[in-house]
Amino acid sequence: MRWIGRRQSGNVEDRRGLSTGGVVGGGLGTLVIVVLAMFLGVDPSALLQEGGPVPDGGTATRRATDPAEDQVKQFVGVVVADTEDVWNELLPTTVGKPYRVPTVVVFSRSTQSGCGFASAATGPFYCPADEKIYIDLQFFEEMANRFRAAGDFAQAYVIAHEVGHHVQKSLGTLTEVNARRGRVSNAEYNRLSVRLELQADFLAGVWAHHAQRTKNILEPGDVEEALTAANAIGDDRLQKQAQGHVVPDSFTHGTSAQRARWFRLGFETGDMSRVMDLFKLEYSQL
Repeated sequence: MRWIGRRQSGNVEDRRGLSTGGVVGGGLGTLVIVVLAMFLGVDPSALLQEGGPVPDGGTATRRATDPAEDQVKQFVGVVVADTEDVWNELLPTTVGKPYRVPTVVVFSRSTQSGCGFASAATGPFYCPADEKIYIDLQFFEEMANRFRAAGDFAQAYVIAHEVGHHVQKSLGTLTEVNARRGRVSNAEYNRLSVRLELQADFLAGVWAHHAQRTKNILEPGDVEEALTAANAIGDDRLQKQAQGHVVPDSFTHGTSAQRARWFRLGFETGDMSRVMDLFKLEYSQL
């Protein structure tokens, strides 16, 4: 991806080296779920604790940051700037919605979010309560080493997916799906969650389409990096690795094939008129 020397967003909050004490309740069972969430990109507010912002009840300490991460932070700033440029143009012109720019928080080890206490094991996530995206930069190293999903555009896909959840809040789909929690069966809510996550993948592809159109950001192999990352975090692949078999009714993010398909569709078309297809198609057609 062509990014060196380009504009960085001013909406990146650097909390690296600032560790806030806190405890994720629930014991080993919760820990296992959160570790799985790391590789699914799930909003951990549903896993840690629901509700509004959580006050900082611990102590904050500042440590030296890893200089090797400085370049990664700069890269994140460029990608976030690109998402701002695309969605500031696209949302008003295609769906008549203004784009409220989110803040991206980069942290190390742990931090507090509006959705609860976040740790490195939580993985990247969007918190709708404070409209911030949280990323421990070491996640990208984990993604490359454990899931063989390396490359800067694989990382850009992860960021764009989380920004896609923020776009969904503007569209209203995120709020609508979250409002169904507890009002429908677990199986039905899981299917709604799959639709939501695949829509975020589609939106990530739409962003890549228009960023390429306006800025020529892509280099050979970049799209393949994003598709590799999408394949690596499908529910079927992760469940197969974790427990040796898959349980489709428990899927919350979609299969590897579905995630890659919807990212590719967004990238190839850049067509926001298709953004609600995920909620119109029969589930078997996704």
